[in-house]
Formats: sequence, structure tokens, C-alpha cells
Amino acid sequence: MAQASAQLLFDESGQPFIVMREQENQKRITGVEAVKSHILAARAVANTLRTSLGPRGLDKMLVSPDGDVTITNDGATIMEKMDVQHHVAKLMVELSKSQDHEIGDGTTGVVGTVRP
Repeated sequence: MAQASAQLLFDESGQPFIVMREQENQKRITGVEAVKSHILAARAVANTLRTSLGPRGLDKMLVSPDGDVTITNDGATIMEKMDVQHHVAKLMVELSKSQDHEIGDGTTGVVGTVRP
């Protein structure tokens, strides 16, 4: 089994932090496979929000890791509570949060415009 190498570094204020290297454990996808992965992640986020839009929109029941339950059809709330791992999906969530912070509306429209 390969061991992860670590390096101790210090930030500009002198606080120590550890940088772990785990390249052996990670697989990097490139080319067409990477593009497909990005498209699927964007569609998954958009489809989650799309079903809560319009006059026939459905509410979402969101359960946090500590068991708190939230029921909403508000796109900003859904995006705020999402815990995503994919980089493109994270960018979409951050874009939605920025839209909400700067404008206060349109968070669902920013993300929900991805076409299947």
C-alpha cells in the first residue's frame, strides 16, 4: 500500500498547516470522459431544481447530516443546503449563492437553465 507523504508549511501569518499528497489514490479523467462527467454533474444539479419550478413545482425535503429537516421549493434554499462533491456542480452552487447575495433573486434561473 502506498503511503501518503505530508509536508508542513506555514502561511503568511505564521500558522502551520499540513499539505497531504495522495496522488496515487486519485484517478484523473481527461478529454471526452471529463466533458461527459461535467455535463452529467451540471444536469443533476439543474434537474434537482427544475422539478421545484412552475405552478406544478414540487417541494423538496432536505435532511441535514445532523437530522434537521427542511421542506422547501425555494431554489436558493435548496442550493444553499446542497452538499456536492463534483467541481462543476460546486461552481454552479457557488454561482447560485453569488446571485442570491448580489441580486437577491434569480438563483434558480441561473442554474435551472441547463438543458437535458
